[in-house]
Order: sequence, then C-alpha cells, then structure tokens
Amino acid sequence: MPNTRVLNSELRINGDRLWARLEELALIGATPAGGVHRLALSATDSRARDWFQGQAEQIGLVVSIDGIGNMFARREGTDARLLPVLLGSHLDSQPTGGRFDGPLGVLAALEAVETLNDHEVITPAPIEIVNWTNEEGARFPPAMMGSGVFSGRFSIEDAMASVDPDGITVADAIDEIGYRGPHPIGKHCLGAALELHIEQGPILEERGCDIGVVTGVQGTRWFDLTIRGEETHAGPTPMARRTDPVAVLGSALVSMYHRVEGEFLPDGRLTFGVISTKPASRNTVPGEVTLTVDIRHPRNDGLDALEACVKEEVAAACALRNAKWDLKTVWASVPIQFSDRCLSAISEAADGLGYSTLELMAGAGHDSVHTADVAPTGMIFVPCKNGVSHNESESITFEQAEAGANVLLHAALTLANPNDR
Repeated sequence: MPNTRVLNSELRINGDRLWARLEELALIGATPAGGVHRLALSATDSRARDWFQGQAEQIGLVVSIDGIGNMFARREGTDARLLPVLLGSHLDSQPTGGRFDGPLGVLAALEAVETLNDHEVITPAPIEIVNWTNEEGARFPPAMMGSGVFSGRFSIEDAMASVDPDGITVADAIDEIGYRGPHPIGKHCLGAALELHIEQGPILEERGCDIGVVTGVQGTRWFDLTIRGEETHAGPTPMARRTDPVAVLGSALVSMYHRVEGEFLPDGRLTFGVISTKPASRNTVPGEVTLTVDIRHPRNDGLDALEACVKEEVAAACALRNAKWDLKTVWASVPIQFSDRCLSAISEAADGLGYSTLELMAGAGHDSVHTADVAPTGMIFVPCKNGVSHNESESITFEQAEAGANVLLHAALTLANPNDR
C-alpha cells in the first residue's frame, strides 16, 4: 500500500544521484575555470532545457511549457481539487556563473520527486518542478523575467520585445531554440511554492548553520545616474576651468558611501555596477558620465531613505561644479515577506531532520519574489563557500546539497498533504 503520511523520519533523498545530476548538468556550458556560461534562451540554455525535460520524463513526469518558455514537470496527486505545490528555480546562468546558482533548486526538486517515486509515497496535491526562463537577466533585461510574466508583474509583450546587446529580441531567441510553448501564461494556479537556493552570501557559513529559513527578500531599486559637464581638451584646459562629470561623480560616490556605511547599517546596500563616459576618449575631459545604481533594503522606508541619500549627495556635488544630473528609475521590486505556512513547513522539516537553522532575509532577487504574488511561497538556503556567487569559483559541498534537498522534500510533503495539518 503506498505511503500517504507526511512525516517519515527515515525518508531521505539519494545524495549520490543528486550530485551526479548536478555534475552532469554543469558540463553543459562548462567554462575552463569550473563555472558555466549558459545565458538565457541561448543554444546552451536550449541544451540544458532538453536535458532537464529528458530527466523529468524518465521518472514519469509530464512536461508542459508556457508562452515565455517556463517549463513545468508534473507529478499527479490523488485529489483533483487541490492545486499543485511548485518546486524549482532556474537553469540559466551569468556569463561566468557558478554551477549551483539555480540548478540546485531545480535538480533537488527532481530528486525529491524521484525519491517519492522510489518509496511509493503518494500525495493528495500534485507536485510540479519548474525551470523559470531568464532568471538572471544577464542577456535580456529584466531579471526574473519568466516568473515575472507568470505572476503578471511583467507583460508578455514587454518581455518578448526585450533586446540583448546584439540586438536580438526575446521573441527571436525563444523561437530560435523552439521553446515558446503553447500553454497560456497566468492560467496556471498554484497551492504553494518552494525554492531551494544557495545563500549567495556568507551568513550561514559564518554562523555554522545548515539551513537558512528565508523570511523574505530585500526590496531593490535600480537607477541610471547621468551627470553632464563640459567636454573639453585634456591638455590645454586648466583643472579649475573644467566642469568634469567624473570629478563630480567621484565626490558624490565618496559622500554616498560614507553616509550609507554610517546611517544605514546593517541592512542598507548601495552598489555601482557599470560606469561609462562620453566621448570615451583618452585625451578628452568627458562631457557625460553614466552610472548604474543599485540600492537594497528590507523595508520600503529604508529604500526611500537610501534613494533620498543618493539624490542629495549627487545634487550637492553637482552644485559645487555647476554640473547637471538626472536619475532614471530602471526597475524596482518591493520588499517581500514569505508565507508563514511555508516557513513553518521548512522549519519543521529542518528540525525533524536534525539540521541547524537560521532565519534570514534574502539579499538577492529570486523567482520566489514573483511567485509570492500569486501563491504562498517559501525559500530554503544552504551555505556556499565564502559566500561567493555569480562567479566560476562558486562552491557548495555534497552534504550541503543533500541537506537542502532533504528539507525541500519534507517541506513539500507537508504542503502537499494539507489534510494532515
């Protein structure tokens, strides 16, 4: 008789099988330094998608694909009235990304479902595994595109029109690899969603904790800051006669950093990722400098204060040198608090399995930000070496992968057996 109980303390995933899949997938788009180059909707991403579909179908799952290329592999439940519990993450990477950012969540979900098959454990609610399209946003902006379209935050029209640096649209790229699916977007209802991910930060490792119970995700705002001065020759123009936007920027950066380090600890984050000048000539004082600005905070009032700080310091620096400036909002994501129901399922699973836990906020954006708009959602973190991610040296241990997958398995069982609560 198949087992229908939620808690089976002897039930464990097959760690060797999970690790073997992680290593096999890492060969698709492998880089010489041990990372992966698997940009969204590229030929390499297509190979990873094909491989995942094959793995899912081998264990009896039915794979469907929606109009933005999100992939869903379904294991049926016994109660047709119940909505599915969604497990998974993404398979695309940064240009020189790591092997675990995203794939751990997808392949741990696959392993959890195969473990249920092995032990003939059935669930009232269906369980589905998802591979979200273009989580990273490294090729096509914005990040978390597939889940954003799924949740309704982004329109399918805007997503399909997004262009990569080579002028290729999402519409062209998804059709090139054959992953524009027939299933409608936004009609796929969920009972709950869980995402296992590496922490991408140092906190769990520093605290010696096995599992992070992620209570929510920091809010994020992205801006493009432009400072305009006066373009002039680098040789004849005295320093005192210049309206140099780079000098203005340097003054503003120092002031902003000092304020954030002094006024916004420990939660505030301020990052400048890309700086460019025009006309970008070695012997010309630039007429314009453009800078990307990334601010993050777990509360909206903190984001408001960080944004005000940026504007105040830039305005003050520009006034000193008679420069002009503007700050354009590129993208924003509000702080997210995850579902108490899902957090309880994760905590109970970790405690029952004997793993140490720590509650923490996610510093990076994840697809769970968007699933939280449409279903109760929770996230599980495992430590990564030195907190390094978005890097070819990104690393976790066999034991950490196994622990995360075991917690995912038992939390999913709780959520997929709602009548046992």
